[in-house]
Amino acid sequence: MPLPFLTAERTFETASESALPYDDPERWRRPYRPGPWRVGAAALGLLLASFLLFAAVLIALSGSLSSSGFSSAAVALGLGLAVVAGALRLLRMGVWVSGRGLRRAGFLVTRTVPWARVLSVRTVQQPVRFLGLPRTVQGQALALARKDRRAEGAAPLLTTHDLDFLGRPAAFDRAADTVEAWAAEHRRG
Repeated sequence: MPLPFLTAERTFETASESALPYDDPERWRRPYRPGPWRVGAAALGLLLASFLLFAAVLIALSGSLSSSGFSSAAVALGLGLAVVAGALRLLRMGVWVSGRGLRRAGFLVTRTVPWARVLSVRTVQQPVRFLGLPRTVQGQALALARKDRRAEGAAPLLTTHDLDFLGRPAAFDRAADTVEAWAAEHRRG
C-alpha cells in the first residue's frame, strides 16, 4: 500500500500565504506565528501552573478541613489560575489585523486603530528594546503613523528583538511585509 505522504518522492507542499477564499476578512488574525521565545515562556508558565494546581488538590485532599488548610488550598488554586491566565495572555500578545483595523495586544492593554486613522505602516532602522527590557540594541521596527497622534513617542508594533522574532530576521521581514500589505490594502478601500 503506497503512502505518498511518507515517501521522499513527493515534494513537500507548503501552505499558501494568501488568505483562503472562505476566510472572513473581518475576523481578527495574527499575520505571523508566535515565536519560540514566547511559546517557551508560556510553556514554562503552564508547567508552573500545573504544579500549583496539583499542590492545591493535594492540600485540599490532605484531610485538613480546618480554615487554614482550606485557605492554603484556595491560595494555591488562585495562584495556579492566575499563572494559567498570564500564560494564555502571553500567547495572545502581538499584532492582529482585520478589515476593521490594526490591533496591538499587550499583556495588560489592547489597543485598536481603525484603518481610517492609519497614515502609514513601515519598517524603520532604530534602537529597539531587547525582549521588552529597558536595554536597547540596534534593530528594525515596524512603526505605525496615525493621523491623530505624533509618531515620535509611539511604541513599535513589531521589532527584530522581541519574543516573536529574536534570532529570526526572515520571519520579521515576512510579518512586517504582511502587516504593511494589509495596511496598504485597507487604507485604500
